[in-house]
Amino acid sequence: MAIYLARRLFQAVLILLGVSLVTFALLYLLPADPARQIAGRTATAAQVANIRAQLGLDQPFFVQYARYLGQLVQGDLGRSYLQRSAVSDLIWARLPASLLLMLAAIVCELALGLTMGMLAAVRRGRASDHALMVASFVTVSAPQFVVGLLLLYVFAVRLGWFPIGGYGTFSHLVLPALTLGILGAGWYARMMRSSMVDVLRQDYMRTARAKGLRRWTILGRHALPNAILPVIAMIGIDIGLFMSGIVVVESVFGWPGIGQLAWQAIQRVDLPIIMGVTLISAVAIVLGNLLADLVTPFVDPRIKLQ
Repeated sequence: MAIYLARRLFQAVLILLGVSLVTFALLYLLPADPARQIAGRTATAAQVANIRAQLGLDQPFFVQYARYLGQLVQGDLGRSYLQRSAVSDLIWARLPASLLLMLAAIVCELALGLTMGMLAAVRRGRASDHALMVASFVTVSAPQFVVGLLLLYVFAVRLGWFPIGGYGTFSHLVLPALTLGILGAGWYARMMRSSMVDVLRQDYMRTARAKGLRRWTILGRHALPNAILPVIAMIGIDIGLFMSGIVVVESVFGWPGIGQLAWQAIQRVDLPIIMGVTLISAVAIVLGNLLADLVTPFVDPRIKLQ
């Protein structure tokens, strides 16, 4: 276990280093000029050049990147160009809201996706099976902002059941979590159906039926624990997908998380915040995948970590 963790942590460091290099290079190649953004339209060329020198933006790429890595090793994500605050403080202030939304969205998509997948597998080949798979395809293909705006229009504007946006109560959480949950449920439904169909064909399932066990007892006690293994790995991957989807959903619903912070930083070309949010998202993906690998042996003792 110790050797496995050490190897995975070493791989994680290399992945995060690669993410930081690629992201830093892409932001460096942007045609936008943060110094001009800070100075304003009326600033002279000399004033812009002075700001660029103060921020170190006039130095070569590898000098800027080496300086950024040096700060990163010390836990310093830099300071926002426009808000004049430490990026770490801005992210930590908004991270709890994003984590709450992510947790609620995972619960929604698991409840919807696993239920759809199990029902489709049990009724394989029937009209309900085809209908559920078509519904899963639609949810996977639907754009995030379309689903969000549709839910807002129906449940907030027309029915008035939930607030249009904001943060602070359970009612504010329902629609954004449901938006992310609907978008992710299709993947789980298709994966669960495929895995459940394979499990239902196994010999031990026929033995359980021959013993006279009830149908839902067989599904819950014997089929589900074996069919859910691929889903566990998907949850870890999903954390990264949520980090990208949260940017859109938080903007639609006015949810004060790191997604909304990233969107504001992109609009203002605030590079330190963009870098900080990207690295935090990469860390979440790496930890999510590692957690999924560590949990899997507890679900199925036959699987060993190598």
